[in-house]
Amino acid sequence: MQMTLREWLLLFLLSVIWGGAFFFAAVAVREVPPLTVVFIRVAIAALALYIYLRIRGDEMPKEKSLLTAFFILGLMNNIIPFSLLFWAMKSIPSGLASILNATTPIFSIIVAHFMLSDEKMQMNKFIGVVLGLIGVAVLVGGDVFSSSNIAVLGMAACLVAALSYAFAIAYARRFKTLGVSNSMVAFGQLTASTLIVLPIMLVFDQPWNLPMPSGGVIASLITLALISTALAYVIYFRILAGAGAVNAALVTLLVPASAILLGILFLGEILEPRHYAGLALILTGLVAVDGRLLRWPSFS
Repeated sequence: MQMTLREWLLLFLLSVIWGGAFFFAAVAVREVPPLTVVFIRVAIAALALYIYLRIRGDEMPKEKSLLTAFFILGLMNNIIPFSLLFWAMKSIPSGLASILNATTPIFSIIVAHFMLSDEKMQMNKFIGVVLGLIGVAVLVGGDVFSSSNIAVLGMAACLVAALSYAFAIAYARRFKTLGVSNSMVAFGQLTASTLIVLPIMLVFDQPWNLPMPSGGVIASLITLALISTALAYVIYFRILAGAGAVNAALVTLLVPASAILLGILFLGEILEPRHYAGLALILTGLVAVDGRLLRWPSFS
């Protein structure tokens, strides 16, 4: 599937929003256990989308098959990856977590090849994803890999999270044919995720015994829920419905880049030459996945 200019713009916007999510999550897990962070994130986001849908006058879905699909999507797209990523960020840098999360397009190409009839693996997609991953590695550099304290289990958790996202991306395509709006899909999966994680969080984290988090952590949790989850999923499912599973997964390639750009704009960080090289490789990879490089005219 080819992406329109609007879908490209939405993809870049989403990458900025989800680039910030790694920062907010890293701040939150310093004081709040991972499962509690997951619950707060999905619960507040679900409530926000419920209010939004009621204001629009949308009817809440009641079909059993649709509700089951929401629970399956919530498990694959929220509970498993959020829990694994938040747990991993207690032992590895958030930047490394975002790099490992950028393997989602590779997993998505493989999963989509077997699960979706209209998204078979093509050479341009493979080349584009490889270029993008090389760009992410160049952009971040080898610093995050030099520490002997990086937990192997934390890195493995991030890769399993990326695989879970890949299955979720392919599975979510079915909602396009069911006539369910992007906002309703986001609300449905977040509500299901809230119901799934609530009893687990109560048993393992016992939040009533936790100290009150600081103001910065509370602000990070609210931003993570409202902006990086509620708003982000509405944008994400819009891209997924129009551009397909593999193209939607490309946002994970841009997340590390957007995180560095946000640091330059708001934290006064300096962009190094390798950052420019990494961004160039990532953008080239995105164009390759879209197939435009292969359609350039020949002058021979």
